[in-house]
Amino acid sequence: MRRLLNTLYITSEDSYLALDGENVIIRKGDEIAARFPLHTLEAIITFAYAGASPALMGACAERGVSLSFCTPNGRFLARAVGESNGNVYLRREQYRTADREKESVAIASSMLIGKVYNCRRNIERAIRDHGMRIDADRLKTVSNSLKGSMRKLRDAQSIEELRGLEGDAASGYYSVFDELILLDKESFYYTVRSRRPPLDNVNALLSYVYMLLAGACTNALEANGLDSFVGFMHTDRPGRHSLALDLMEELRPCLADRFVLTLINNRMIKASDFIKTESGAVMIKDDARKSLLASWQEKKREVVTHPYLGEKVSLGLVPYVQAQLLARYLRGDLEEYPPFLLK
Repeated sequence: MRRLLNTLYITSEDSYLALDGENVIIRKGDEIAARFPLHTLEAIITFAYAGASPALMGACAERGVSLSFCTPNGRFLARAVGESNGNVYLRREQYRTADREKESVAIASSMLIGKVYNCRRNIERAIRDHGMRIDADRLKTVSNSLKGSMRKLRDAQSIEELRGLEGDAASGYYSVFDELILLDKESFYYTVRSRRPPLDNVNALLSYVYMLLAGACTNALEANGLDSFVGFMHTDRPGRHSLALDLMEELRPCLADRFVLTLINNRMIKASDFIKTESGAVMIKDDARKSLLASWQEKKREVVTHPYLGEKVSLGLVPYVQAQLLARYLRGDLEEYPPFLLK
């Protein structure tokens, strides 16, 4: 159980939520593990299969407390709502903001600054920890360039300008990504980003983990009442979760890229875990995918200090917290959207 921004997160799989007077109680078997006054909460997000009592669902709907259900792995299942859904006001504001370029630029700029900052942190971390094994001067040059990119992103006036600056920053970051790979360079190397299909082991890993992260961002947005299909930088396209793609930009380097590098550099994955098809596409074998998923779940349990809240939070909850911060910004509760900057 974790309470952040007046949202109660239930992360224990065997927890059952119920109502006792004006309190939410969390039961584990016959024991009451905790209780929280319902009037102090804005939202409840539970990752437990045990569920919640009808009385609690009704009380949450009546009082405008969002109650969302996700699987223990984070997949969004449903949200309990009453006769009137307060999220309609949030979504209408989201749609209006998406139609106003100046306001869209402000949000997208913050997200991309977070992305570039986290890319730079990956590079600086490699210089600090492995400076004697890598081309530190080359990495330092790229790091300085990314620092300049953050200033330009802050001053951008249009979505097209943001896309251009982001593309240049991403090009610089990926130009040295191979330097961050320290072991088994014959099997794990990076030259250029290939997606559909991935053409080497590293791209296969990146594509798969990016898919997992995109799913987590989609679930987080839906659980917080936002429309994951309507973004601010990524344009509307049928079937594309554009806002999830926006949100995951700042989280790619610190959640996905670091995870992939850890898998390789700690020998948690090997060349025999991949298969190359006749078309040249590289795929991860089924058994390796299962192992990778288990490692991903373990990664999400790591605890960090959230840079904006100053509170401890597991990495798995970061997309949910960022989605909630975005919702608060859209409601006018925050002056600007604070991106996730991992130290």
